[in-house]
Amino acid sequence: MHLLYTFLVLLSLSDGFSANCPGRCSCDSMQSMQCYRLIEVPSGIPSTTKRLYISHSKIQHLQLSNFTQMLALEDFILLASGTESVENDTFRTLSTLKTLELWKNKLRRVPSTLPASLEVLKLNDNLIYVLHGSDFEGLKKLKILELKNNMISALSPSMLSSLVSLQSLMLDGNNMESVAGPLTLPHLKYMSMENNKLHLIPGSFFTSLQSLQFLSFSGNFLTAIPINLPKSLLSLKMERNKLKIVRFQDMKHLDNLSHLYLSENLLSSMDGAQLLANLTTLELSQNQLQMLPLRLPARLQKLDCSSNLIQRVTAQNFQDLRDLKHLFLDNNTVSLFEAGALQRCSQLSNLALEQNLLLSIPLRLPGTLARLDLKGNAIQAIAERELKGLKQLQVLNLRNNKISALDLKALEGLPRLRHLYLDGNPWNCTCSLLRAREVLKAKGTDVRGGQCAAPAERQGENWMSSKKILRQCEHHLHLTEKSKETKKKLKHEDLSSIKVNMDDDDDDYEID
Repeated sequence: MHLLYTFLVLLSLSDGFSANCPGRCSCDSMQSMQCYRLIEVPSGIPSTTKRLYISHSKIQHLQLSNFTQMLALEDFILLASGTESVENDTFRTLSTLKTLELWKNKLRRVPSTLPASLEVLKLNDNLIYVLHGSDFEGLKKLKILELKNNMISALSPSMLSSLVSLQSLMLDGNNMESVAGPLTLPHLKYMSMENNKLHLIPGSFFTSLQSLQFLSFSGNFLTAIPINLPKSLLSLKMERNKLKIVRFQDMKHLDNLSHLYLSENLLSSMDGAQLLANLTTLELSQNQLQMLPLRLPARLQKLDCSSNLIQRVTAQNFQDLRDLKHLFLDNNTVSLFEAGALQRCSQLSNLALEQNLLLSIPLRLPGTLARLDLKGNAIQAIAERELKGLKQLQVLNLRNNKISALDLKALEGLPRLRHLYLDGNPWNCTCSLLRAREVLKAKGTDVRGGQCAAPAERQGENWMSSKKILRQCEHHLHLTEKSKETKKKLKHEDLSSIKVNMDDDDDDYEID
């Protein structure tokens, strides 16, 4: 930030800027001004200025005289400047003002008598503790109101009744313990009250919010999803609450709902989500689910059940999910994964199974997979049949398993593999593993990890990069080929009395 400030100061002194530009400011075409490290609003600002941005200053008080000459001002942003108060009517005469942002200051109330032209008002990160209906009187054009990270404890209809054009209301991070309704905001589309102290939302709250599309109550103390939600809703966020049950019967009228976020609650089971016929995203991570949800919506594209207590995955769970693209089951206790359980998920591209109890890679996975994450299981081997048909696979994560060898045929069946993660496995550095290296290099696969655990003298070396291992395997390969030629020659001469030891299995050859 110091370098940015120095750069802007130097620019303000250059020939390319107006001679009337105040000190510590940079001016652009007499219409835009940016200022830093001020102790007051600059005097002599050109009357043609449309945008005034002041940041990281020490301006304790704003007053009417600061703005009397700014006849064309449309945007005023005052950021992190320690402002504690605003004189009454300070902004009243600014008839062209559309945007007022007073972020990260020390205001204890909403500035009075704001101009009717205002469309955006952002007062985030202040000390405002109460709202009054008079604060917003006459603001019939206001579309965006943000009051995040203040100290507001309650919200009632009278506070916002004059905001007939409001489209976005953000009240995150306050001390809100109660709300009352109905809010008469017919054009409101976005509402967020995250990280407050709400325990209950009254049924009348949404009666007049029939245009609402995006709603978030994440980070509160709600034990149930609010009733009477508007039919227009597209997205509902209820993470980090105290939900123990979801009554989908109370939500079946939400024909347009496509995104539902319920992570970090206390849910132990879920049934009936199919009533939300157009749901495409369902997030349930960090709950207490012991089994996958029953009867999911057929149009679901993303299902996140990570960090639960799920033990089994069966075909019954996914028989109707033909549109599913992303499935997250990491950090569960899955030990049984039925073969072909996901065969009907004909568009699945991302499957996360990290940190489970799998002993092998699930069989008959969809050929559409582009990423498969199996980190932190107990997989001991990779068989050709497990990866058969995964022609689209680009990322395979096998970190922290118990794998000691790679199947060449399995690798050859992955033509598009670009990233392979192998850290934390007990690799047995045989020459067959070196042949796997050549296959991977030929594909252009980026391989991470591969430290040898055996034989003892090679512990810690990386079979993907060790020149010593490569030289020994090349020497062994040369000897093997020579022995084969000798055998052919002896056979040709029919010297049956001479025996040649050909018992060495190149696949099991270990470095001495």
